[in-house]
Amino acid sequence: MTTLSERISQSAFDDSRLRVVLLLDLYDGAQNQFLEVYEDLHKQVSSVPGHIRDELCQSIENPSQWLITSEWESAPRFLAWVNSEEHVASVQPLHGCVRDTRSLRFSVLRETGQDHGPAAAAFPPGASAGRAFPSASAEAPDRSRGRGRLQVAPRRGDGVVRHALTFTVKPGSEAVVAELLSGYASPQARVDEHTRLRRTSLFMHGNRVVRAVEVEGDLLAALRHVALQPEVRALEEAINPYLEQDRDLSDPGSARTFFTRAALPAVHHVAAGGGASRELGRHALFYPAKKGCGMELARLLAAQDEAAVDDAGSPIEASTVFQRDDIVVRLLDLRGPHDARPALTLGVEGGHKAAVLARLLDSAKDGVPTTHQEISRFLERSEMRLITDRRSPDRA
Repeated sequence: MTTLSERISQSAFDDSRLRVVLLLDLYDGAQNQFLEVYEDLHKQVSSVPGHIRDELCQSIENPSQWLITSEWESAPRFLAWVNSEEHVASVQPLHGCVRDTRSLRFSVLRETGQDHGPAAAAFPPGASAGRAFPSASAEAPDRSRGRGRLQVAPRRGDGVVRHALTFTVKPGSEAVVAELLSGYASPQARVDEHTRLRRTSLFMHGNRVVRAVEVEGDLLAALRHVALQPEVRALEEAINPYLEQDRDLSDPGSARTFFTRAALPAVHHVAAGGGASRELGRHALFYPAKKGCGMELARLLAAQDEAAVDDAGSPIEASTVFQRDDIVVRLLDLRGPHDARPALTLGVEGGHKAAVLARLLDSAKDGVPTTHQEISRFLERSEMRLITDRRSPDRA
């Protein structure tokens, strides 16, 4: 069995408080405009469920550099807001006064000082590193005075950031788009001495495209690097006529809005910790959730994969769950055939999980799959078609 100290884990589902750090570099002379925009934005975000407080700071070394920190009851509360159309609209005025931004997100693991008590008490007896879902027997002491809990224990990472983009193409254009996506030349993997594009996997389900990337180092630097590569620019221009959502890549505002809406964040990742293997097969499953049920569905699948990775007999070596609004995509690295244990691969192995999944899915019109045959058919309908899966040459 994989011990928790060996497992690789990241999760938005440990119910700990979240600290969001937004670094901003302002245009010269734009400070007054920025302060007016910030006041309007602050009024909007202060009424969002789960928001606790925020702070606005200015650099003492470079007055053009600013910092906004915000505190949230939990990551799901923040993600529901930042992925909403209301957020997209509310931050539009910032682009007229901000040259560059960088957003960082952290679970609150420990608090020190007179208001919070000794730091040594932050990790309770029995707390397990890498466990994303808190248990009743391992509760972190609540030193937040009703503002949410602390992260139970540190998680082990692998130095890789995972992210995805999703968009839809016009019905009838799927074959043309698949050919374009499978045939483009790979961009240069090395961004700088600290950052490298490790892997890109492209899938389709009907007219929906999902592009999942793995980056060692700085995700933002890698995305900007890739966007500037001539191979990728040519591909983006080639698929433009087939997109359901219009965009003009020569217009920074149009491009920014498209990619903001296309972002599909990784809300959970777990891996056995044994390292990547060429013997693993990569699969993706598409779960269209009922309206308002996307986060609950993602949490259900994440809990299933936590247990699966701990099971020595499980074919699941690693899982990443991506979620935005009511779109959930689950990326699996599997040993052996994906349909050997269809219930496990689908994420419904165990008592009543199929019924819960059917309740949350928008596409479960045929009722709850119960037999092996029904679950296999459900899995077949959910599986996305692999278009291309590329690893950087020095990783292969």
